[in-house]
Amino acid sequence: MVKLRLKRCGRKQRAVYRIVAIDGRSRREGKDLCKMGFYDPRNSQTYLNIPAILYFLEKGAQPTGTLFDIFKRAGVFYKFRKKFN
Repeated sequence: MVKLRLKRCGRKQRAVYRIVAIDGRSRREGKDLCKMGFYDPRNSQTYLNIPAILYFLEKGAQPTGTLFDIFKRAGVFYKFRKKFN
């Protein structure tokens, strides 16, 4: 099963996260299928590649809890529902 999750990058004590599609059995730093953006919790910056995210959601990928909240704030699920109605 494919999951959408955060992959940790950056220096010690200054974490920045990449938003990636990855096999659910892989570890956090494992090989990803696709990079779809980044999230910087320190500066509250987020970049999302919406078409790639929608593609993986259509295929049945499951976002983690944190990504679900990020996508909800960005309106990704609104666009996902709108695409099918």
